[in-house]
Amino acid sequence: MNTSVQSRKTVIQPTLARLPPLTSLRAFVATARHLNFIRAAEELHVTSAAVGQQIRLLEDYLGQSLFHRARGQLQLTPAGLALVPGLTAAFDAVLSAMTQFVTSDHEQPIRVSVAPSFASKWLIPRLDALRRAAPGLQILVDASTQLTDLDAGDADCVIRYASGAYSGLAVDYLLSEAVLPVCSREFADRHDLWKGAEAIEGVPLLHEEGAEHDHSCPDWHSWLRAEGLSYRLSQGGFHLNQSSLVLDAAMAGQGLGLGKIRLAEAEIRSGRLVSPFGAPQPVSFSYFFATTQHKSRLMRVDLFRNWLLTEARASQTIDAIAMRSIRPALGMIAAE
Repeated sequence: MNTSVQSRKTVIQPTLARLPPLTSLRAFVATARHLNFIRAAEELHVTSAAVGQQIRLLEDYLGQSLFHRARGQLQLTPAGLALVPGLTAAFDAVLSAMTQFVTSDHEQPIRVSVAPSFASKWLIPRLDALRRAAPGLQILVDASTQLTDLDAGDADCVIRYASGAYSGLAVDYLLSEAVLPVCSREFADRHDLWKGAEAIEGVPLLHEEGAEHDHSCPDWHSWLRAEGLSYRLSQGGFHLNQSSLVLDAAMAGQGLGLGKIRLAEAEIRSGRLVSPFGAPQPVSFSYFFATTQHKSRLMRVDLFRNWLLTEARASQTIDAIAMRSIRPALGMIAAE
């Protein structure tokens, strides 16, 4: 037996290519610290049998026993005692290096490219919640509808209102969308819009155009057709190139707009916007989070992604938001 061990000692010269498995070394360090297989297994989140197997693999590699039992207690052999200081220091150094790396990664700002309307109406109002969920995480919001090259480093991640067909990227679905007629309460009162969609004739309308408008989102003509209605629309009103501008103009009493419900949620909840008639019409586009496969593994990106998904899951349904749009009872309208 001794001859075999001595022979193996002369043959095995440790190099990076021929080190024993890291899992075996880790199991040894944890077991040496606790002198207990069960507690070592708890620290490593494995079974005690798995720890024992890794210790046996290391002992086989070294050709020496590292532990023995004395009076029911696990103890280190002289060979085990000789290994403990160096391996413990090595793992401490690894942990220190990883902690410094994770900390520095966490402290770097995450650059998020997001359409201006979603940034101003949905993301920015929730940044306090992000600060509470991930203290110290810095975020740089790049509000733009320009094409973003994630591989070239234009941004760490994007939030997009689209079909979700992003080949080669790590993509997460966030929220659906729908549109609903919205205006200020004073505008609805002034134009008698509470009576129904027939009151739309001659009313100044707000029209969304530009990069944030998509083919799946109805304009006023298609919205009326979907409602089974046909009215002469006013030639007045304004054409705006961002969804948020439609909502801002509606709140300012400039007209009746087809507002995206997710973006209008806060204004509907506060009563700054009301929907005097009509039902939500869903659109085929939705909101998505996307990043590269490489950046998805960065701690700061993963923190932001998980927070986004949590916020999205906690969001009300479109129907629930629409129900918050205050409409007077029919009896009140009849009495006027």
